[in-house]
Amino acid sequence: MAADTADIKAWLDTVAIDPAVRTLRPDYRALVVVAEGLLPGPSDEASEKLLASAEETARAWLADAAPEDHPHLAAWREAFRAFGAKPQRTRPSAEALLRRVPAGLPRVDRLTDIYNAISVAHVLPLGGEDLDHYAGPARLIRATGEEPFATTAGGETVVEHCPPGEVVWSDDAGVTCRRWNWRQCARTRLTLTTTRAVFILDALGPMDDEALDAAGQALVDALVASSPGATVASRLVR
Repeated sequence: MAADTADIKAWLDTVAIDPAVRTLRPDYRALVVVAEGLLPGPSDEASEKLLASAEETARAWLADAAPEDHPHLAAWREAFRAFGAKPQRTRPSAEALLRRVPAGLPRVDRLTDIYNAISVAHVLPLGGEDLDHYAGPARLIRATGEEPFATTAGGETVVEHCPPGEVVWSDDAGVTCRRWNWRQCARTRLTLTTTRAVFILDALGPMDDEALDAAGQALVDALVASSPGATVASRLVR
């Protein structure tokens, strides 16, 4: 449990990127945002407004281009191929969301809707997880093949193991997100009772630090607007 990390800034300082990942993509940066005092709940008017605005922004440029043609998403496809993933099968999370824009983005819950809207509007992979279900610090590593990954199938919890070399986010209990930003585990996913969360914004070379910071600020602004009184801290991990 991460409940003993009352100082969220102290927890932020423990987030790390393994040198093996840096070797694979030296241009990778993670903007990690942690928040406590969040107000969870079902999708509402505010989260609907954010999603609708993101859909409008995305439809404007998708009218003339495919998602994979965007420079940042093209770079993410290259990153996936570099560790053996096939991006046409397991897409970077931002691309998967953008492909759903024509039919409408999913409405999940207010916290998930917020980060999905920022992901689409700023064209970058962005995930959110329940900090109270973390076991120790977050680390981006290349899997050994021994780390457990808890997912669901047919309504039941299933434990998988990632192939060696796959880029994964992990903590002391196992993998929290497979293939960099493809699929989150069941253990740390956001729920209707989440009040403390960590959000990870993934950037590669085509997205500069200024654009990454703008996406992070948009996320922070949306979180604070939806949860007045929330405490938020962030750290850029290179």
